[in-house]
Amino acid sequence: MTSFNAIYKLAAASRGSPEIFEAALPKAKTSDQLAAQSDDRYLSMMARCVFRAGFVWRVIDKKWPGFEVAFAQFNPLAVAHFSDEKLEELAQDTNIVRNFTKIVSVRNNAVLVLDKQQSHGGFGKFIAQWPEDNITGLWQLMKSEGCRLGGNTGPMILRSMGKDTFLLTKDVCDALVHHGFMKKFSPTAKRDLKIVERVFEDLRSESGRSLCQISRILACTV
Repeated sequence: MTSFNAIYKLAAASRGSPEIFEAALPKAKTSDQLAAQSDDRYLSMMARCVFRAGFVWRVIDKKWPGFEVAFAQFNPLAVAHFSDEKLEELAQDTNIVRNFTKIVSVRNNAVLVLDKQQSHGGFGKFIAQWPEDNITGLWQLMKSEGCRLGGNTGPMILRSMGKDTFLLTKDVCDALVHHGFMKKFSPTAKRDLKIVERVFEDLRSESGRSLCQISRILACTV
């Protein structure tokens, strides 16, 4: 099993120098910062990551101002009450990507956001309060209670909003196997996810780094 120090040196060398590498590493937000972000921004990021999945990211990003207008600036209460007819109209809107199933998912995820508003006082507060030592449990909740938030979509939403989480991209999975932390495993199997989570917790204890940084460091060794 490769030591974290050796893994870090490999990753930093791949980017030219430790200084350049450190500047590019992601940084997790504090609980207060997560809670302070408005729920419309969480819903916006949910939609953005859902539409990016399986699509060219730059096309989605270029059209995003049109998405903001089409979905009422992602006000959760407004979107949750979009009628079926409204969703069908959006499926004809050339200012967004006209994927009807993904359009419908935005309304469904607005309901999820409202549900956590009622139970926690805000979706941001719900995310902020979730324990970091059970991050894959949050992935599973988003997958089961949300719409089209499975796979890497849920974790990418969390990472983008600043919640400390690792990602299981192909590079990260390959690095876990290559450096001897895991044998062949499935990133979608609950049992394997818990094993991977323990690996990341051990690496966090060893390195003192956040999950998001450990994830990026591993990816950069492949």
